[in-house]
Amino acid sequence: MPLDTVTPFTPLASTLGGFLIGLSAVLVMAVFGRIAGISGITTGALPLRRDDWDWRLAFVAGLIAAPLLVLAATGTPVRQTVPTDLLAMAIAGLLVGFGTVMGSGCTSGHGVCGLARLSPRSLVAVLTFMATAFVTVLVLRHIV
Repeated sequence: MPLDTVTPFTPLASTLGGFLIGLSAVLVMAVFGRIAGISGITTGALPLRRDDWDWRLAFVAGLIAAPLLVLAATGTPVRQTVPTDLLAMAIAGLLVGFGTVMGSGCTSGHGVCGLARLSPRSLVAVLTFMATAFVTVLVLRHIV
């Protein structure tokens, strides 16, 4: 996908997706007493000797299975909306991984769960994520 492609406006799908993310965060907190941050869930799923790896592995499996279920239900694959440059994606993934370790959490942990708990640390983290995202889009779509 070229970087100058316009992202479609999808209010219904976005609202439904936001509702499901919020619901999953509430369920993970209610059932397991844990924050539904993807980086914490995935790193906590391995190694398998932890006492709570089963629900974490099931959560990650659900993330992987969701697009496959959409394909099975609709016959249409979920459209990839990220660049196909594998080197750039690998570098971005490493930077995100480093950032989640340095920030003690990811966008879902801080943005969905932390802000809902009125955490000042999460507010600072989310403002940092968003500022970085704004600058990245500005540079990649309008300057480079």
